[in-house]
Amino acid sequence: MMMQRTAALLLTAAALLFAALPAAAIDIEKVVSPGGVEAWLVRDTKNPIIAMQFAFQGGTERDPAGKLGLAIMAASTLDEGAGELDSQAFQGRLDDNSIQLAFSAGRDGFVGRVTTLVETKDTAFDLLHLALTRPRFDPDAIERLRGQLLASLRRSQADPSYWAQLAFGDTVFPGHPYGLPQRGTPETLAAITREDLVEFARTRLVRDGLKVAVSGDITAAELAPLLDRLFGELPASATLAPVADTVPAAPGKTILVPRPIPQTVMIMAHAGLDRSDPDWYAASILNYVLGGGGFSSRLMDEVREKRGLTYGIGSGLVSYDHANLITVSGSTVNEKAAEALSVTKEIWADVAQNGITQEELRDAQTYMTGSFPLQFTNNGAIAGLLLQVQRDNLGIDYLNKRNDLLNAVTLADVRRVAARLLDPARLTTILVGQPAGVTADGTLYN
Repeated sequence: MMMQRTAALLLTAAALLFAALPAAAIDIEKVVSPGGVEAWLVRDTKNPIIAMQFAFQGGTERDPAGKLGLAIMAASTLDEGAGELDSQAFQGRLDDNSIQLAFSAGRDGFVGRVTTLVETKDTAFDLLHLALTRPRFDPDAIERLRGQLLASLRRSQADPSYWAQLAFGDTVFPGHPYGLPQRGTPETLAAITREDLVEFARTRLVRDGLKVAVSGDITAAELAPLLDRLFGELPASATLAPVADTVPAAPGKTILVPRPIPQTVMIMAHAGLDRSDPDWYAASILNYVLGGGGFSSRLMDEVREKRGLTYGIGSGLVSYDHANLITVSGSTVNEKAAEALSVTKEIWADVAQNGITQEELRDAQTYMTGSFPLQFTNNGAIAGLLLQVQRDNLGIDYLNKRNDLLNAVTLADVRRVAARLLDPARLTTILVGQPAGVTADGTLYN
C-alpha cells in the first residue's frame, strides 16, 4: 500500500511540475548549515516528497591500479547494512517505508540519492546517516555483491560494445586513469578486501568538495540543520593523489578488435571542449545538428536514411574533470564498414568547412530550449539537475538563463566553432568486428 501511494504521488508530482515550470523561473535557494555544509534547494509543496542527491569528489579514476572496481563495489555495498542493522534489516527498513536509497560511482564523482515521503523523512535520513558514517561492510554482503559484479562483468564480455569501450580507453587514454576499466577486471575485483572498502569510506566520503541538491516539500530552515545531521560527522578533507589533465592520444589512428560477429561496432573521437569554455553553447548546437539530434541530425540522415549503412549513429560532447571529447558511435554490417566510416568523415569535414544552415540552427534552438522542461518532471530529476549544475560550476542562476544562452548563439558562432573543433584527420577510430575494406593501424585483444 505504501509503495502504491508513493508511486501515485510521484506521477502526480511529475504532471504538476511539467505543467508549472515553463511559465515561471526556477526558484533555487542556497542553504548553508550551521556547520558550513551548503546545499541548493528547490522547494515544492505540491506533494509530500523530498529528493536529495549529493556528490563527493573523485570516482573510479581514483581506484588503485590493482583494485580497479573499488568505487563501484563501495557504491554497491555502502547500503548493505549500517550501524546495528545488517543488510536484511537495513534493506527491510527501506522497503517498509518506501524509501529509495542508492549510491553510484562515475568517472569523476561518487553520488548518493535518497527519495522519501515527508512522513518517513526521519527514518530515511537516519538510514542515510548510518550508511555514510557507520557502514558495516559485512563479509557475506561483500562476497554476494562481488559475485554479482563478477557475473555482470562476464556477461558484458560477450558484448562487442564492452570491447569497444575497453579498446577506446586503452587507445585514447593510455597510462591515464580514464583509460582503465571502471568496473575492474576479475583479478582486481577479487583483490578488493573489506579493509579497502573501509578505507574508501574513510578517505573518499569527506566534506571537502561535497555538493548537495534537494527538491521537494522541505523548507530552508528545516534543511540547514539536516545537512549537519547527515554530513557533519564526515572528515573535513582527505589527502588524495591528484589526477592529471590529459588529451586524447592516437589522433587519426584506426584500431581493430577482431571478433567473429556480423556487424562492426565503431567509436570515433577527438579532443572536445571544456564545459567552462564560452563556446560550449555553440558547440552544443553544433553537436545536435551533427549527430546529437537523433533523426534530425546530419549523421543519421546521411549514414542511415540515405544510404542504409546503420540502424543508428550519433555524436556527443563529453566533458570530464580532466579531459574533453567529441565522440561518434554506431554500428554497421561488416561489408559496409569502410563506406560508413568514409561517409562519417565526409560529413565531419563538410560541417567543419561549411558549418550548418540557418534552418538547422533555428530547429536546434527550438528543440533544445523547448524540450528543457522535460528534465523537471519529478523531484528526483530536479535534484539531479541541480547537482550537475553545481558539479559543472555553472552558477545558481544557470537554469534560468540556459535557454537565453542557447538562443544567443548565431550562425557565425557555430561555423567558427565547427572550424575550431571538428577535424576528421584527428578522429581516433575503434572498430570491433570484421570490417571489410578497412586498414587498421593496430589490433587489440586478439
